[in-house]
Amino acid sequence: MGSSDRLFNRQRTVHQILGGGLVADVMLWRQKNLTVGILLVTLAAWVVFELSGYTLLSLVSSVFLLLVSILFLWAKSAAILNRPAPPLPDLYLSEEIVNEVAAFIRTRTNTLLQVSQDIALGKDSKMFFKVAACLWLISFVGGLTDFLTLGYISLVIVLIVPALYEQYEDNIDRYSMMSYRKLRLLYMKLDDECISKVQKWILEKRKLS
Repeated sequence: MGSSDRLFNRQRTVHQILGGGLVADVMLWRQKNLTVGILLVTLAAWVVFELSGYTLLSLVSSVFLLLVSILFLWAKSAAILNRPAPPLPDLYLSEEIVNEVAAFIRTRTNTLLQVSQDIALGKDSKMFFKVAACLWLISFVGGLTDFLTLGYISLVIVLIVPALYEQYEDNIDRYSMMSYRKLRLLYMKLDDECISKVQKWILEKRKLS
């Protein structure tokens, strides 16, 4: 199938579009054990949150409290019994890593602030409508479900839709392009029969007035 018959006339494969690395392999089920593991772990976490009534903050705090208590008691008992201390790695952030993270956050934040400024000053109408539509969609979906369930559903969609698309890529592209052409013909027909007539009528009214 030629690139003209692909969605958006793309020439790259789905794997290349997704980055071609480990993330793409996981999303396209080329690392099946890892993908299944992620789904099972997130499902277990979702069930725990839903059934136990824990919030994310309370669960993380409880896990860290348990971990710190175990390590503390281990270290104390090891000192008393002349045993080796817990094998912990060096907990240290290098200046290079901190600078890279800070530069990344600064760049993204400045981009976000620039876009926000353009929207607030009315310089980018298209971006305003895109942002407004996204915020409305988030608000609408947020009213239907909680954040945890939404996150789990989003993860399932991310791990299933790209893989299904790659498997049935030719059929999906073919029917999508057929539907697009039919809609385009319908729009052109509607434009010729209705919109053009309305525009002519408006121009005639303006000339008469």
